[in-house]
Amino acid sequence: MIGGGYVGLELSQAMRRFGSKVTVIDRNDRLLSREDDDVTKAIADLFRDEGIDAILNARVKRVSGKSGHSVTVVVEQEGREEMLAGTHLLVATGRRPNTENIGLELAGIELTNRGYIKVNERLETTAPGVWAIGEVAGSPQFTHVSVDDFRVVRDNLAGGNHVTTGRQIPYTLFTDPELARIGLNEKEAKAIGISYRLFKIPLEQVLRALTLSETRGFLKALVEVNGDRILGFTAFAVDGGEIMASVQTAMMAGLPYTALRDAIWAHPTLVEGLSPLFSSAPLLPADTQANSPAMAHGRP
Repeated sequence: MIGGGYVGLELSQAMRRFGSKVTVIDRNDRLLSREDDDVTKAIADLFRDEGIDAILNARVKRVSGKSGHSVTVVVEQEGREEMLAGTHLLVATGRRPNTENIGLELAGIELTNRGYIKVNERLETTAPGVWAIGEVAGSPQFTHVSVDDFRVVRDNLAGGNHVTTGRQIPYTLFTDPELARIGLNEKEAKAIGISYRLFKIPLEQVLRALTLSETRGFLKALVEVNGDRILGFTAFAVDGGEIMASVQTAMMAGLPYTALRDAIWAHPTLVEGLSPLFSSAPLLPADTQANSPAMAHGRP
């Protein structure tokens, strides 16, 4: 498997569970390198436990043979070359828009420097009366985003003013356990200088996870320092996407994290874990929150 992104990781685990020996080759120093350190470590531990090899900081030099029969891949890692031999090769290194040499310039449709169709926040192209949606328009590469792009164009064609700016984009990596996230993670919050309070619990504190014997993973959330607004949520957990949906709904409604903490959830359900999660950090006086090294992260 060349590529340690969503597609590469999902299919790597699937093929391993079908009985194949799997090696993931990735150019970064960690799988899912844009995620927080605890997430990348959890993914690495999961793959190691399942017997999936990962070759990181690697560059593919040569590929030969025919996938499905016999194939060899030569990779360079830290100045050394290594040859891998197997039966199948899947390249999951990302997608490129199919916009070259199809005459878009003749219609007055401009492209971005990455080859995507240039659109505004209403998904209008540079040609009057022409719209673009989904990945070719540079939207986040998720099916649910393309569906929302359709709704943007539909509403605008009907005379509305529906825009793509400010959308909350959730995603779920369908490994087992799942990785689900909405809003900011710690790495993103620190990069843009947003302070936050961190709430985090291991999944073994969620009673439903215990009854399922699926206690691998954790739940964590970022809450603003001088208020109760939820900034982001991450679940590395069985059915993490379903847990995330409840937090996403609360974020869209502008509910404080205390509403989830104090809700009466059905027992035993996985979403019930939101109560211990949002009870995992002590309440701090408003005038000390921003200066508490244990609870505040980023710049005050």
